[in-house]
Amino acid sequence: MSSAPESAKQQDIIYVGAEDLPVYCPGPKAPLWSMHPRIYIEVVKNHVARCQYCGAQYALREGEKVHGHH
Repeated sequence: MSSAPESAKQQDIIYVGAEDLPVYCPGPKAPLWSMHPRIYIEVVKNHVARCQYCGAQYALREGEKVHGHH
């Protein structure tokens, strides 16, 4: 039973690349029911961040080279 919540947590991570910057939530492909005010998600600094509204977790894909962002 404990493995089900773990797999659900893994599915919540939205992996993004340098080409997706700046990252915002809800994203352009989000369904209408999941709409909330748009906020920008800072994934460059910590490589992972969570939306304050819906809790979606965004992570920078491993090995991504982000140019011009510090």
